[in-house]
Amino acid sequence: MTGNSKNKIRIALDSMGGDFAPVNEVQGAFLAYKEVANSIDLEIVFVGNQNKINEAIAQTQLPESAYSIIHTDDVITMHDDPVLALRNKQGSSLFVAAKLHSEGKADAFVSAGNTGAMLSISTMLLGRVKGVSRPTIGAMMPTVSGRPTFVLDVGATIDLRPRFLFEFAVMGSTFLQHSLGIERPSVALLNIGEEETKGTDAIRETYQMLSNSSLNFIGNIEGRDILTGAADVVVCDGFTGNIVLKLAESFINILKSKIKNYSSRSFLNKLKVGMMVPTLKNILSEFDYQEYGGVPLLGVNGVVIIGHGKSSPKAIKNMIIRSIEFSLNNINSKIENALQLT
Repeated sequence: MTGNSKNKIRIALDSMGGDFAPVNEVQGAFLAYKEVANSIDLEIVFVGNQNKINEAIAQTQLPESAYSIIHTDDVITMHDDPVLALRNKQGSSLFVAAKLHSEGKADAFVSAGNTGAMLSISTMLLGRVKGVSRPTIGAMMPTVSGRPTFVLDVGATIDLRPRFLFEFAVMGSTFLQHSLGIERPSVALLNIGEEETKGTDAIRETYQMLSNSSLNFIGNIEGRDILTGAADVVVCDGFTGNIVLKLAESFINILKSKIKNYSSRSFLNKLKVGMMVPTLKNILSEFDYQEYGGVPLLGVNGVVIIGHGKSSPKAIKNMIIRSIEFSLNNINSKIENALQLT
């Protein structure tokens, strides 16, 4: 505590993981520092190439009291096999940052690096929350209702087992309740139809488990219902969820391309588009992954935020903010309690 008024939070940041590392990581850290400086005593532990990190810091006004640097030479790339990286790259920025968190030297671990490596390394070093069979990755999806839908799993676990999906629902519901303040979030199961009898044996068994739980389960929904905001939490296996996520991420680029093509057809079209720019920016901002920054790895016994490889400084900033919120809200203990009670 500083002056008995601020929470002291230390974030281990893999500063070499993103496509534009470490510049975007450092700039994002500076933005996060500025945003929380009045309420949080924030220290960023930059993990990576010290010379490159110092060069990036020199382009900001980040005070020396707000950061430290741990030098590493190795980097886990997006092309590295997660299992081999876990075994052979323990001197990498990603591994060292995760280890700092596992040793209690940081309150959270943040990276825009290799997702598979983050999952395997975090699970090995941090372990799982009591009662969790498989950690899960959730992603916030914009909806027409204005309130995001939390879809999980979006890539951590491709095995479709009823127990896994049930735990994902509990973790997702608990996360929304204690991070966004949503009382009794509605939970739905992604299926090929709304009827209880639809889907595979595993999906139907999951339906029964959710129906018999204390969760606010509203039944099956179809893919078209996700962006309408039909449910606060949507549960599926990681194979399906990752396809849904990547399709949604492509939407904004397709829409921008359509608008650009329309504008180029005539001067009148260009004027029409120009008049709509402020409105379009507001609408499209809801579909921008940068607004949420990264996604939480739920179920590991720690605070892990995973970002997009192309994360901008704004996205990195929001990843750090999410990690602070997760840590202060003590989400993991609440997930453990929810699994025991559900």
